[in-house]
Amino acid sequence: MSQRVKIFAGNASHELGEKIAAAYGQPLGDLSIQRFADKELGPSFNESVRGCAVFLIQSTNPPAENLMELMLMVDAAKRASAASVTVVMPYYGYARQDRKDKPRVSIGAKVVADFIQSVGTDRLMTCDLHAGQIQGFFDIPVDHLDGATVTAPYIKSLNLDNLIFASPDVGGVVRTRAFAKKFGAEIVVCDKMRLRANEIASMQVIGDVTGMNVVLVDDIVDTAGTICKAAELLMERGAKSVRAVITHAVLSGPAHERIRNSVLEELIVCDTIALREENPKVKVVSLASLFARAIHNVVSHESISSLFV
Repeated sequence: MSQRVKIFAGNASHELGEKIAAAYGQPLGDLSIQRFADKELGPSFNESVRGCAVFLIQSTNPPAENLMELMLMVDAAKRASAASVTVVMPYYGYARQDRKDKPRVSIGAKVVADFIQSVGTDRLMTCDLHAGQIQGFFDIPVDHLDGATVTAPYIKSLNLDNLIFASPDVGGVVRTRAFAKKFGAEIVVCDKMRLRANEIASMQVIGDVTGMNVVLVDDIVDTAGTICKAAELLMERGAKSVRAVITHAVLSGPAHERIRNSVLEELIVCDTIALREENPKVKVVSLASLFARAIHNVVSHESISSLFV
């Protein structure tokens, strides 16, 4: 007899959770999140999970209570005798704090990894970590999915000629090259200098984009300052058009206004984070079917890498 699978979603990813469950072929599980008068959270499962393979879907973008809610969900499932608990974290919050880049700072990505494991999580499933090495913070299996599995086909559907890909900074070159390889295309680099976080001092383009349709590639867009400045610079350097493909649309602060007023044709994002407002320039492609297939392969002990290699 095959193990029963139950899929639940927290408040931060409820819409995506419903899509994943539907793609998997079953309804989303019944979960209640009680909120006490002092705003403390108390999740409870309204159906039995005893002996089940439980998958809990929740991105951990701000506020921090999204992470706390997820950890309480894991604890509740373990205490309810679930056979296994897999955290499905489409967006891994705090991933940008992956190392000590100056004295006396925390490594937030490691703290989150320790938190996830401390509550008894058996497996983590996530997508496009800011740094792939974060997988090494875990002593449990980590399924690292590739957002390009769904975004690359969308780019191909546009049938753009003279296509070239651009990294918005030097750190994203490996990611951009891997994406460009799917098209047999070249890449250019936008080299930026920062004075402080979320503030760019200067930027220059390494490579020729004259007459080219440029696609900027990155994993996260936060305030959209870098991506919009890079797009403007690429157009100044003679690009025919510029669009961007991003996995995680954090889009905080002035991001939406910047994107609306930018030279970007469109910003293609995945649905790892729910958009807080409508934006005509933002095109959302869903990762639901990819996560659903990954859940199926985990349960049936099939390859995960086969989904995107």
